[in-house]
Amino acid sequence: MREGKIPSERILKELDEMLRKNDYRSAREHLDFWLSEAKERRDERGVLLLLNELMGLCRKLGERENALYFVNAAFEQIEKMQISQNIGAATTYLNSATVYKAFGLAEDAIPLFSKAKEIYEANLMPDDDRLGGLYNNMALALADLGRFAEAEKLNLKALAVMARIEGKEPEQAITYLNMASAAEAELGLMGAEARIAELIEKAKELLDRVKERDDGGYAFACEKCAPVFGYYGYFLYENEISERARRIYEGS
Repeated sequence: MREGKIPSERILKELDEMLRKNDYRSAREHLDFWLSEAKERRDERGVLLLLNELMGLCRKLGERENALYFVNAAFEQIEKMQISQNIGAATTYLNSATVYKAFGLAEDAIPLFSKAKEIYEANLMPDDDRLGGLYNNMALALADLGRFAEAEKLNLKALAVMARIEGKEPEQAITYLNMASAAEAELGLMGAEARIAELIEKAKELLDRVKERDDGGYAFACEKCAPVFGYYGYFLYENEISERARRIYEGS
């Protein structure tokens, strides 16, 4: 049994490059290899990091059983490490809750989001982007459950966090589109028409403000936002930002 830490920074950098190219097969092989390596080296934090990345990748690929398997493995790892109240555990609760929400288990996700929220708010600075991510994802789960007032409060908190951080325009745009979808769910398409239009325009302005960016994060945001714009009738803009994402992914 070898001892030593896995090169986490390099692993994540290589993973980001694979995901930027939509090379999910290589990403899965990469994570599986380093998970085995972390276990071999007895790098407990490395194991937890890779379980988090694997649950996220499986969620993105729609692999419910695999994603839930890695969620449970991560819970066991937290218990093994006895770190249930630290930030690393909170991130795992957040990621696990996001998996639950993605697979229609929003009710089960809320307690995990709440645990992550308690730890994050006690330990992170108000301008930490991890708070913004938490508020965004928890708001989505609350909206799924029809708890729209609570979702609105968290979306506004997410916007406030991201407004303090340079370069977070794409994340703010996603939040505005989430709010548009929640308004429709609460009031119906006709009842929320004016509110939706307002939110859509705010999202569009934010994405255009940084349209010269060529990083994977911006490409992902454009890819994620495009069908929402199309759903609300902004077909030309849907095509435009889809093309932005394509160019970034292909490096052209």
